[in-house]
Amino acid sequence: MRSLQLPFRAGPAALLLVLCLQLGFNKALENSRNVIDFDVDLPQRARANEEVTLKLKVQTELRECMVVKAHLQSNPQIEGSFNYKFTRCLCEDNPVTFFWDFQTNRTAKIAIVVDIINEKNICVEDISVTPNEANRYYTLRTLFIG
Repeated sequence: MRSLQLPFRAGPAALLLVLCLQLGFNKALENSRNVIDFDVDLPQRARANEEVTLKLKVQTELRECMVVKAHLQSNPQIEGSFNYKFTRCLCEDNPVTFFWDFQTNRTAKIAIVVDIINEKNICVEDISVTPNEANRYYTLRTLFIG
């Protein structure tokens, strides 16, 4: 019976420790900055062979600038300017906007992809960061053709 009393005595202290750790962890999450934020403007529906514009606004909450490359991928594959790849310098106080104009005659699943790359002579001060974690960010949309 005595061996069961020890875990019960440590219970309140362990609960307090877990509570403090959880509160500290939540506070750390509040202070984290988003590496990449997307704002995608794409109509959900279009007519066959109608010109569609996809607008992508990318911003960061990091204080350091970074070089980003944005491109689109689709299934089924779309031809033309849809395949343009854009490279820009992205800084906290200067979001960038990309535009693609394209046509398709079939419903398509579209992946909007932003890669953080290490490339020189893109950012003015040429001091850009590449995060240690994920360097590829994407979001998916479907364009319905009817």
